[in-house]
Amino acid sequence: MTISMYQASVPLLRTLLGGLSGVLDKGAAFCAAKQVDPSVLINDRLAPDMFPLSRQVQIAADMAKGGVARLAGVEVPSWEDSETTFDELKARLAKTLAFIDGFTPAQIDGSEEREIVLTLRSGEMRFTGQRYLIGFVIPNVAFHCATAYNILRHNGVDVGKRDFLGAF
Repeated sequence: MTISMYQASVPLLRTLLGGLSGVLDKGAAFCAAKQVDPSVLINDRLAPDMFPLSRQVQIAADMAKGGVARLAGVEVPSWEDSETTFDELKARLAKTLAFIDGFTPAQIDGSEEREIVLTLRSGEMRFTGQRYLIGFVIPNVAFHCATAYNILRHNGVDVGKRDFLGAF
């Protein structure tokens, strides 16, 4: 049985971002229950040279929207990175989910050989659509979702593997 590019992208990204949204809910509830200033968790990082929770969420959202847009051959929308609360981070994820849900299988299927070119600080990266999805987008979204989860878990938020996986 063959899996399509749409099936390999949108449902998986939806699961990862949905799980992340649920983890953020638990972070907000933890702050309320323990009387912790939410900015403490939102600005926390696992190591001094890593991004804080807020940036992890922003990057996960950006990777998902960029990945789907590039596979569909449409321009990637640019969103300001100004979220400073759990509600704002959840809104960013909701906006991302609405964006990727707006694509149909017909827009993404057949993108396996589409040339994807990214311009990064380190230089240009070239991919086929399939390699971009499997070797770049999915691992990056999973990494940033897991790092956000780990920041909250490290701070005592009661989250587990099932929370990370979300509904599937």
